[in-house]
Amino acid sequence: MQFDPKIMKMLRLGLSRDNSHIIIRSAAGQEDTSEYSFGIEEEYFLADATSLNVAIQTPNELFEAASWSTGGQAMREMLQAQLEVATNIHLDIRDAREELKFLRREVAAVAAQYGLAIMACGTHPTAIWRQSVPSPKPRYEEMIEDLRTIGHRNMLCGMHVHVQLPDPENRFAVMQAMIPHIPLLIALSTSSPFWNSKETGLKGYRLAAYDELPRTGLPEVFESKREYDAYVAALKDSGVIPDESYIWWAMRPSSRHPTLELRAPDVCTSIDDALAVASLYRSLVRHLHERPALSHLVTSVDRAIAVENKWRAQRYGTDCIFASKDGPIPIKDALSSLIQRVSEDASALGCSSEVEHCRLIVERGSSADCQLSTYRESGEDISAVLKWIASATGSEQALRSRRFGIEP
Repeated sequence: MQFDPKIMKMLRLGLSRDNSHIIIRSAAGQEDTSEYSFGIEEEYFLADATSLNVAIQTPNELFEAASWSTGGQAMREMLQAQLEVATNIHLDIRDAREELKFLRREVAAVAAQYGLAIMACGTHPTAIWRQSVPSPKPRYEEMIEDLRTIGHRNMLCGMHVHVQLPDPENRFAVMQAMIPHIPLLIALSTSSPFWNSKETGLKGYRLAAYDELPRTGLPEVFESKREYDAYVAALKDSGVIPDESYIWWAMRPSSRHPTLELRAPDVCTSIDDALAVASLYRSLVRHLHERPALSHLVTSVDRAIAVENKWRAQRYGTDCIFASKDGPIPIKDALSSLIQRVSEDASALGCSSEVEHCRLIVERGSSADCQLSTYRESGEDISAVLKWIASATGSEQALRSRRFGIEP
């Protein structure tokens, strides 16, 4: 398909180097970074607008209206209580910010027409998973038939970040090199401290429930596409999965796009936090891709340590102390070291300030910390947490105050 250059310029659009897809472009001089274009997917809970309890069944008309309102960028997820949005492909972080604001605003407005609100959190504090109802789509109905109880327990919302690499074949080397860094990205995004109206003791309970599913957790150490393809072929030929989209690792090569997809983070209540985590991941992808030798340094021992650190990130969030071959590393030190390493990459991608925002997350806490603070300051009133999440999903001011619905 041919595109009118004048219209493309007017709409601030560009083409990837292979001319295969459109890229939203708002700043000049970024042509050399088109290979690291990115997109973000967010999942939200749909809740009764008055009680803020999670919705059980939701009408198809809601999703049809949300899809129309967002240009096809809103859709159902596995359970009827969930709604997913997906951004376009971006080069400029400012465009991604505006689009996420737009998507949250549009789906919130549509949901309001049906007496519902959206809530961006990894677990809904009061949701009862036993009441969950699968979405009326063949794929999800088949998945629930296979997964049974653990499929119904997937009352969870995450954030996925896609980053395109110059050579898709190198996704496997970058994925291997990325494994030790996934726990830090999990810790920064934690937004799921409650489950079934109870404090879990974890900052990120979502992955504890999600990892009940098969083919989850940290990716295996595959050094090449050939090894990965052999694994996928074995599962497909054995009738275990219909295609590779049923591999739900914390990070995976996308089956539909030439991207490396991060899947581990909880959905962030704050848009600023979401963009910070996405920018840190994107900068790290570029850093590792430009240094292919780093993938060979990740051994089975390093993956085993990362598995432990993944648990620690889920348990402690922004208070985490990571394990390493050299002894304990506080999250603040781990983050500072990583930001320093990827500073040139962040600068090249135009997202240095967003990467620096990760320091603020550690300083003031993630959404999980804000939820727990609200819970304790309200005298353990879970409804105050629901109000805070609903407000902060659409308001950075509510996130900063940490006291929505509570008198100081």
